[in-house]
Amino acid sequence: MADATINPISAADITTWDYEADVVVAGYGISGVTAAIEAARAGAEVLVLERTGGWGGAASLAGGFIYLGGGTPLQKACGFDDTVDNMKTFMKAALGPGTDDAKIDAYCEGSVDHYNWLVDAGVPFKESFWGQPGWEPPYDDGLMYSGGENAAPFNTLVEPAPRGHLPQMADKKTGEKGGGYMLMKPLVETAEKLGVRAEYDLRVQTVAVDESGRVVGIVAKRYGKDVTIRARKGVVLAMGSFAYNDEMVLSNAPKIFGHPAASIEAHDGRAIQIGQALGADTAHMDATEVAFFCDPQLMVRGILVNGRGQRYIPEDTYPGRIGQATLFQQDNQAFLIIDEAAYEEGINAESSSAQLRAQPTWVAETVEELEAEMGLSAGTLQSTVDLYNRHAATGSDPVLGKKPEWVKPIVGPFAAIDLRGHTGGFTLGGLKTNVNSEVLHVSGEPIPGLFAAGRCTSGVCAGGYASGTSLGDGSFFGRRAGISAAR
Repeated sequence: MADATINPISAADITTWDYEADVVVAGYGISGVTAAIEAARAGAEVLVLERTGGWGGAASLAGGFIYLGGGTPLQKACGFDDTVDNMKTFMKAALGPGTDDAKIDAYCEGSVDHYNWLVDAGVPFKESFWGQPGWEPPYDDGLMYSGGENAAPFNTLVEPAPRGHLPQMADKKTGEKGGGYMLMKPLVETAEKLGVRAEYDLRVQTVAVDESGRVVGIVAKRYGKDVTIRARKGVVLAMGSFAYNDEMVLSNAPKIFGHPAASIEAHDGRAIQIGQALGADTAHMDATEVAFFCDPQLMVRGILVNGRGQRYIPEDTYPGRIGQATLFQQDNQAFLIIDEAAYEEGINAESSSAQLRAQPTWVAETVEELEAEMGLSAGTLQSTVDLYNRHAATGSDPVLGKKPEWVKPIVGPFAAIDLRGHTGGFTLGGLKTNVNSEVLHVSGEPIPGLFAAGRCTSGVCAGGYASGTSLGDGSFFGRRAGISAAR
């Protein structure tokens, strides 16, 4: 057989199948493992294909946030009330514009059940809340604000509730043994107990289709040799984003070109291209999460200004929102203005991201001197600091709505930290799927035999982001992909 390409291959041209199962799942990250579990529980024989030498994907290297709410047992144990309607309101406001409201509705309505499903599968959550600013808790706390729910403007829409749920991890070390690893490990063990098989070092090339156009298998390569895998019922694509496909990033999300973060090189967009070759629709291919590389414990204690010396976002919001605002709206220009006392307080605060604490770039006795050293136009930074301090004297921030607990006048000596270009991210767009994780043709009809979940699809995030929506969306709709494929 000729070398496989992205284009689908006719099953009639395949004389021998090397492997066979009812449901074949491509990718052994969070979406793949949840799809495998549910397909197996539905009675299907399941085979997972993974391009690397072991399970985990990007999920196992992640901090581990799963975005859940609506009144989970963990929220209640930590003393927080949350409702499904409040969760829907926040997600539709924060993750847009153009959210798939049917997906968000299903996700929020099924959130408590999904939490219980994870716990039943062995995922541990510690009943403790971390309330400090940060990308994630430095310890093994199970709950945290992870999307700016308690910051302006969202805290004026509905009653805030923390929805960042974190699997408990002893000897936590993000990137090696973080919450993501502790999420994946019990799920893989659950899949194995259900009889799910896995084949590693298989690089998926394309799908095989029968004469009616139904997807009936996968063609992969192992060490340069073609391997064919027949799927008697369905194929689930769970192969991650296109953050490491330079051509796709330049075509769809050029602002993060050359700056991938929180992703892995296996996220090469292959699953999306395979779907497109079958006529699949895509959505929100320009959408990206954007990390901002500065410790939130410092940011909340100062003010962030752009290249014109003006504030542009409340500094106590979710740092991913700061990253998006900086890259998309401020030409990647940002400076943190902070005084000596606040800086010392910030660097001595407990944090999971102490490595992101930068030394001041410029220091000065007056704002006027600092402004000149930074190369800003005369009077720009002075007017910003004067206005901020005038209101901060009474603990208020009527301009951007920073919470009173973080609003204090900035007094000398003054420092500025150069944060220009301190951003990186991953893509959020992908194959268009329905609430049952069926891949949709551009006609709007499902492509027979093809299902997908996770970052190779366009999920609950259409533009904005909250930490936990990737693992949450991937695991929730991964389950639905497995159930649908097993039918």
